[in-house]
Amino acid sequence: MNGNPASAWRVYRDPRILRMLVLGFAAGLPLLLIYGTLSFRLREAGIDRATIGFLSWVALVYAFKWTWAPLVDRFDIPFLGARLGHRRAWLLAAQCAVAAGLLCMGRFDAQTQLPLLAASALFTAFAGATQDISLDAYRIESAPPELQGALAAAYQAGYRIGMIWAGAGALWLAARAAPTPDGYHPGAWTAAYGVMAGSMIAGMLAVLATPYHAKPAPRQDGATPPGILAPFADLARRYRHHALALLGLVATYRLANIVMGVMANPFYHDIGFTKDQVAAVSKIYGLAMAILGGLVGGAMTARHGIARMMWIGAFFSSASILLYAWLATRGADLTVLVLAVSTDNFAEGIAGTVFIAFLSALTRSEYSATQYAALSSLTLLLPKFIAGFSGVAVDAVGYPAFFAACAASGVVALGFLWSVARVSPAVLAGPRS
Repeated sequence: MNGNPASAWRVYRDPRILRMLVLGFAAGLPLLLIYGTLSFRLREAGIDRATIGFLSWVALVYAFKWTWAPLVDRFDIPFLGARLGHRRAWLLAAQCAVAAGLLCMGRFDAQTQLPLLAASALFTAFAGATQDISLDAYRIESAPPELQGALAAAYQAGYRIGMIWAGAGALWLAARAAPTPDGYHPGAWTAAYGVMAGSMIAGMLAVLATPYHAKPAPRQDGATPPGILAPFADLARRYRHHALALLGLVATYRLANIVMGVMANPFYHDIGFTKDQVAAVSKIYGLAMAILGGLVGGAMTARHGIARMMWIGAFFSSASILLYAWLATRGADLTVLVLAVSTDNFAEGIAGTVFIAFLSALTRSEYSATQYAALSSLTLLLPKFIAGFSGVAVDAVGYPAFFAACAASGVVALGFLWSVARVSPAVLAGPRS
């Protein structure tokens, strides 16, 4: 799609964009608190890297959200469903559960109550994944295909703001609440996670401000069986001729960045950066570049289409990891940290926006919750599993080689992208049917 560059940016005037920005913030908040921020917290508490890596498997819950997504698609929540509508009721209930889970995570000490902390993280992951199911479905159902790129950009920008707040914000709060600048202080993390739980109120207010939206009724076209299996059967019917290449692309497109993400915060700690330094760089440079990357990705997708932007996003997001390999050889060099974090966030903003638009285009609106959940779950399954061994890998080869290997793994996604583009280029850019 080509056109006037200015016209591509006017899409952000739609009022649905601002609401999606806030809802994206609420969706991005829990993931880092059970993932990257928790890794920093555990390392500060003296937990070994191998254990930290294995505990990152808690986030695999997001990779299995497709198993209960049909229930979210099919059943209403009593009382709330009749008053708020199907999607809003599920969103609000999930957000309340996330807040409760974060409060529990803050209460338990990583040194003496690690199993309870892990269980609380598991509950929070389940609630966060349920929020994602509902929000993704609402985003897809509430706007036509031509607006999905902009909605994806707003969602991605909000998501990144939520992740920055859950990462840099939580570190900053923990540092402020600690009685001394050094050492592990459980009470400081209790305070930080309490503020994070309270931050979910923003998402709750956005849900209440969102207009009532009726869920599309399932269409029965004779080729798709009714019932809970219908969404999966519909995907299989429509994409059966290029299923393997398509599934490979979905499973590996975010592989490089997800695998390196588990060890990013332990890396900052081990190389000598303080919580304040990491928080400041992530909050200022990371946040600005993440938002800019998301907006650029949305505008470029609207102008050039999904197919071309998928190539740019895959290459740029993988190549940016090489800056972390360079940082690992430089020590606590604040300038290189700024460069690495800024470039990585900008690249992730572009890649994340176009990938969300790509997955959304593969779904059919009446099955949006289940189909998007299945596809986005596949995005996480292999990377999260491999990421569980990231601590072992760092212990074996060191940080420079680990980050270089993560960057090189992006070649796998490029290979599947080439295969899909060669076999069926329409799959990369076709609207939902």
